[in-house]
Amino acid sequence: MRVARLDAPDDFEGWRDAARMLATERVPPDRVIWQVAGHAADLFAEAPPSIDPPPPAPPPAFRVPKAFVDLARDVVLHSDPERFARLYAMLVRLIEQPRLIDDRADPARRRLDEMAKAVRRDIHKMRAFLRFREVADDGEERFVAWFEPEHHIVRANAAFFVNRFNTMRWSILSPEVSLHWDTETLREGPGAVKADAPDGDPIEAVWKTYYASIFNPARLKVGAMLREMPRKYWKNMPETALVGELVAGARARETAMIETARAATPGGNVEGAWKALREEAMGCTRCPLYKPATQTVFGEGPLDARLMFVGEQPGDQEDLSGRPFVGPAGQVFDRAMGEAGIDRTAVYVTNAVKHFKFEPRGKRRIHAKPDAGEIDACRWWIEQERMLLTPKLTVALGATAARSLTGRTVTISRERGRPIALADGGEGWITVHPSFLLRLPDKAAAEAEFARFVEDLRNAAAYIG
Repeated sequence: MRVARLDAPDDFEGWRDAARMLATERVPPDRVIWQVAGHAADLFAEAPPSIDPPPPAPPPAFRVPKAFVDLARDVVLHSDPERFARLYAMLVRLIEQPRLIDDRADPARRRLDEMAKAVRRDIHKMRAFLRFREVADDGEERFVAWFEPEHHIVRANAAFFVNRFNTMRWSILSPEVSLHWDTETLREGPGAVKADAPDGDPIEAVWKTYYASIFNPARLKVGAMLREMPRKYWKNMPETALVGELVAGARARETAMIETARAATPGGNVEGAWKALREEAMGCTRCPLYKPATQTVFGEGPLDARLMFVGEQPGDQEDLSGRPFVGPAGQVFDRAMGEAGIDRTAVYVTNAVKHFKFEPRGKRRIHAKPDAGEIDACRWWIEQERMLLTPKLTVALGATAARSLTGRTVTISRERGRPIALADGGEGWITVHPSFLLRLPDKAAAEAEFARFVEDLRNAAAYIG
């Protein structure tokens, strides 16, 4: 038997290095014991770990699809004690059958997909349901949160919270590991217990008021709410103390909303919340892009739209007009929508980044691609827009929009034209950005790609019925 020892439950680099060495030596999966420091072995935990000597002349090196590496990064975070063994077994098969990575019907491949999806969902739950509470700390503001993940995702989420709460001193406590950020350095600490975290603070009253004001009984679906916000997270969230009362009064509130809507403007609480969100976005300073830009360019369209389109960022004309997709790329988008049989006035259109990023060239402003930090800083607005609209399908136009919606780098050619799971658990569709079509120098190629783009839009519309 060979023993592969890893430093931590989420040690992807350790697993990758060990798996590469073992696979190069062609060690069979059933001859490997995966051991995590401080934990029982993944397989054969009771077996005495005798170590075989490596062969004198290992076979040539090998390559595996990048899609498997991306999949492994997620699966390693799963709580399944056999995750390392499952991944190594798949790696050994991929060496001989590289195309196996595309066979979603293969039971082992499907199981890894399910594990990766569960991890991504747990990552989203932590981002959505973790709540900081203020504590006294030598006269300075400090915030502490408690979270109990299902999988080993705390370290993987560290960068998200550092970027989101960069200027705030905070600690995230969990049973496995704790994170501490002092606005400059991120440190790790040992696991904690819930008693180490505070129960409440003065800010909670304000948060509860906001939550009650945006609660829309007309959209209440208790089953869906419990699937997206399981009860086990409620004890850490101040607003959930209101859920029972709000649900109990939902029917009466819905009736009142309908009567009010008949006598006033349509849209109810959703319209009011959207207007407040848009107004707040007008003063956004989450990243430096607001400084040179003319204005924030927010989304537009009906708030009950079943189809939502997310582009990259405003262009020069969008920045000046304050509306999305009105420049050259917007004209291509409108033409493609018309040929696909989609009424633009019936869909919601927005951008992943709300300010125009550009480089000045004389009197011209040349588009510059947003970086990962700028995309992540602006993701909060997309999340709020999607939460208010709850579209049936969200279409990402280009790689920037895809990264904003999925939380990861996406290869358009691989993910294009089919439904995918988004970071928040919703359904998405990925295609190219209309500006890509404008950059194609060959006319025949441009026409072929435009036709393919139209087909993507048509298929997305057909998918939602």
